[in-house]
Amino acid sequence: MPDLIVHPAERPLIGSVPVPADKSIAHRALLLAALATGQSRIRGGTLGGDVLSTVGALRAMGVRVEEPSPGDLVVHGAGLSGLRAPDGPIDCGNSGTTMRLLAGILVAQRFAARLVGDPSLSRRPMERVAKPLRLRGGRIEGQLDPRKIGEITAPLDVGPLPEPHVLSSIEHELPVPCDQVKSALLLSGLYADGPTFVREPIVSRDHTERMLTALGVPIDSVGAMVCLDAARFSGALPAFEIDVPGDLSAAAFLVAAAQIVPGSRVTARRVGLNPTRTGLLEVLRDMDDMDGSVAVEIKGEALGEPTGDVHVASASSGAGLRAGRAGGELASRALDELPILLGLGARARGLTEVFDARELRAQETDRIAAMASVLGAFGLRCEERTDGLLVEGRPDRPLDAADVDSRGDHRIAMTAAVLGLAAGGPTRVRDAGCIATSFPLFVGTLRALGARIEVEGARAA
Repeated sequence: MPDLIVHPAERPLIGSVPVPADKSIAHRALLLAALATGQSRIRGGTLGGDVLSTVGALRAMGVRVEEPSPGDLVVHGAGLSGLRAPDGPIDCGNSGTTMRLLAGILVAQRFAARLVGDPSLSRRPMERVAKPLRLRGGRIEGQLDPRKIGEITAPLDVGPLPEPHVLSSIEHELPVPCDQVKSALLLSGLYADGPTFVREPIVSRDHTERMLTALGVPIDSVGAMVCLDAARFSGALPAFEIDVPGDLSAAAFLVAAAQIVPGSRVTARRVGLNPTRTGLLEVLRDMDDMDGSVAVEIKGEALGEPTGDVHVASASSGAGLRAGRAGGELASRALDELPILLGLGARARGLTEVFDARELRAQETDRIAAMASVLGAFGLRCEERTDGLLVEGRPDRPLDAADVDSRGDHRIAMTAAVLGLAAGGPTRVRDAGCIATSFPLFVGTLRALGARIEVEGARAA
């Protein structure tokens, strides 16, 4: 796998750039287009590896997906009952979203399917999604996890649901907020004979609810409870078109880079601005000594998703961040951005704290442990906790040049690359090919803004 050599920033980052399509929205658009009746068009620009895993999964089940031009997908919907048994295991790659959301659809099918993934995905917990799907009558089994009693991991064997059985209604309370489990339950609810109620401690990402509502599915939300009323559902989804907004989680790395490189002015264009995803921007407002260095300009909507531009400017002196805190609902709404938030804390005055984020330990890697290692490599003092991390910033002098192992996690790799811009010498980010999972043009985008980054071939074993 390639390594990145990131050189300290020599000049401000300047420019207006796009970011990759929002993975969360693209996954859901593809799945719903496959279940719709008719031809849907999904325009998403550069597609990351995770989204391509969903495309491959749909093709494996007989859904025709064409790409007449790069990033422009045409999906010929099979209808709710039109999927067919795959010839072999369905490869979800590194995408937990693909695996968990597909599980919600596959439990209602009359055929059996096996969901597999790469080594990283095969270590991630799956009982959280399997248990409620079983409770409504679905069949889903996995491999017992030797690390934790009662947990299962991929491969997952899902279905079949035998005739004449159908999925039952369910009222399920999630112990922790999780948009993937909630979405799997709602998707399974399209096939159920009664309502699907899901309660969360706090509201997680609501992309599925917004998209289903835009397509005419009866969804009611009150606070942290959502209900899909199958009795009022027509039983058919219409075809649609969507220009998938840019991924705010990807834009977060550009926002952070612009914040820590003095004099920078960067705009991320047409980014998704769903309120359940903007926790990082709210934390940044509290960290911002410039009072307005990050500005949001809402410009439109896509299947219920607000979109717009994010403008970032940093002080010419580089002194513009004070320590921040993210926990509770804020941590939930910034879960994917918490690694780069800790990266920003590395350049802020005082102690930046992330808490109530135990879920970070169950991502592509243990992101709490990984970030503790990354921050330590840059010479920063940090304290790892069960549900988060505390880091003491170094705003007044360069970070130590570092040699960092990404652990195969794209967000850890990108966070380390951004911190390398503030180091006192070149930083090496090892095993950086994982970045293509979510931001294939990450290096090219930073170069276009003025960063100096080299890509080296795979290191010797």
